[in-house]
Amino acid sequence: MDVPSNPHPPVLLNSCCRTSLGDAKLSVKLKGVMDTVGITVQKRASELEQMAEVLIIGEQLRLRLHEEKLIKDRRHHLKTYPNCFVAKEVIDWLIERKEASDRDTAIKLMQIMNDNSIIHHVCDEYKEFKDLKIFYRFRKDDGTLPLDQEVKVFMRGQRLYEKIMNSENTLLQAREEDDMKYERTFVASEFIDWLIQEQEAKTRLEAEQLCRRLLEHAIIQHVANKRHFVDSELLYQFRLNFRRRRRVMELLNERSQRMVESHDSPFCLRKQSHDKSTSFLSVSPTKEIKIVSAVRRSSMSNSNSGSYFANSSTLSSSPPVVMCNPKSVLKRPVTLDELVSPGAPYTRKTLTIVSDAVGWGFVVRGNKPCHIQAVDPSGPAAAAGMKICQFVVSVNGLSVLHCDFRTVSNLILTGPRTIVMEVMEELNS
Repeated sequence: MDVPSNPHPPVLLNSCCRTSLGDAKLSVKLKGVMDTVGITVQKRASELEQMAEVLIIGEQLRLRLHEEKLIKDRRHHLKTYPNCFVAKEVIDWLIERKEASDRDTAIKLMQIMNDNSIIHHVCDEYKEFKDLKIFYRFRKDDGTLPLDQEVKVFMRGQRLYEKIMNSENTLLQAREEDDMKYERTFVASEFIDWLIQEQEAKTRLEAEQLCRRLLEHAIIQHVANKRHFVDSELLYQFRLNFRRRRRVMELLNERSQRMVESHDSPFCLRKQSHDKSTSFLSVSPTKEIKIVSAVRRSSMSNSNSGSYFANSSTLSSSPPVVMCNPKSVLKRPVTLDELVSPGAPYTRKTLTIVSDAVGWGFVVRGNKPCHIQAVDPSGPAAAAGMKICQFVVSVNGLSVLHCDFRTVSNLILTGPRTIVMEVMEELNS
């Protein structure tokens, strides 16, 4: 590829060139510009991140309403309206599911969906969402979702994310940059190799331009949010966790308060530090930091990804939050012999949990035996009676008392949508 002449000498980053399929590309940036992310780019990415969150929340709500049969074909005055919902019924549902505290709040939430072209009245007669027995529809269900450039980049970013998470590769790994350890990172040059291999781009230049668009649209970011995307050995992460279960109420939160990432998200930055002030939830920095695996059907079976269900800071234009893994919820370690010994103060329970649109909603941790570390209060597991500190005895009839949490997670993730789990809990819990 011919490199256009430039009156300014180029500054080479790590290596002077990379060659792939006959396409040699110089990784160069002008002095003074380099590969830093400008304030304008950061501000725009922040705005687009908010748009992306609205799209994700809207899509998760759409899937949940389909699953609970609130979206269906309906008739009115001898005319059939396919794939629509009754406004009043959805308001009732949001309150029942504790997604809204009252009807006024529920209306505000749905109005945000309406204002962002996620939903609309079936005949487009109302610009305001009405708490009435009238029909609305998700634009994705009738093909009227506006596909502007921002939405197209978002959808492509989501598709690439799912492609990576659903394939067996070593692209996402824990790595260090500037003495900081980050989880679920990818090396820029390796990501470009992957894009070409997957035929997402024909040349390194085309792949790099795609990645720069993804960064500018808040899909990916440099781990320290200091650099733009460059075909180099720099580390990047997906800025959005598309699979995290959102609460509809998050639409009303200020961006700084939004649950974009949670402490055990695969995209959460971590640091193994000797500074005691950086410890989180009294975890000693000198102790081994383990990644908790979240039992989410939407997660990758061989990953250590997870999601605690609590607020945390966002991976945004502000400095990234660095934290340690939360400590175990167990009051004290419990051995397998202690758990199964005759007369032990534990009782057995059998739970049947059916995955919803985004997963089962709990986190498993530990080793011989595993225990429940966290439960999403609005998820299927909580509804089935799962609680923290319960020990996992079996999954779908298979004993897992001698397994670690990764094995148990993989067993659940690769199994059927409905899981039958036997658990043990303390009698006085």
